[in-house]
Amino acid sequence: MKKLEFKIDINASAEKVYNTMLGINNIETYNQWTSEFNPTSTYEGSWDKGSKIYFIGTDKNGKKVGMISEIADNIPYRFVSIRHYGILDGENEITEGPEVEEWAGGLENYSFHEDNGVTTVAVSTDAADDYHDYFNTTWSKALNKLKELAEI
Repeated sequence: MKKLEFKIDINASAEKVYNTMLGINNIETYNQWTSEFNPTSTYEGSWDKGSKIYFIGTDKNGKKVGMISEIADNIPYRFVSIRHYGILDGENEITEGPEVEEWAGGLENYSFHEDNGVTTVAVSTDAADDYHDYFNTTWSKALNKLKELAEI
C-alpha cells in the first residue's frame, strides 16, 4: 500500500467545504462529488467519531457493493479520518480474507485549512498498488467537482 496525496484550494469557508464534502446538510452534495468514483456513490451511517459507515454504490449488475469503514476521527471543519476495514458484497460484510488483506486498515484523511476565505482541502489516502493510476486520475476530477459544488 502506498500513500497518495491530493490538494485543492476552494473559494469557500472550511465549514461550507466540510459540510459539502460530507453531505452534512444534504447527502446529495456527497453523492455528486463522489460520483466521479462511481455514478451511484453514496454512504450509509454517521460521520461521528467511532461510528461505522458504509461507502456504497451499485456494480454493473445492480448489486450493492462498497467499503465498510470506521470514522477514526472527526474534528468538524478541520480534519476527518476514515479507517477502511472491509467490503460490502450485496448484503455480505467481508472483513477478512484475500479480498480485504491488501488494504484493510488503510486510512483516508481529509484536512481543511481556511485562510482569508479560501479553504485548502488536503486528501491523504492509502491505496493498493492496483489502484494508483485510477486514484491519481479520479481524485483530481472528484476534488474539482467538490470545488464546483462548494463555490456555489
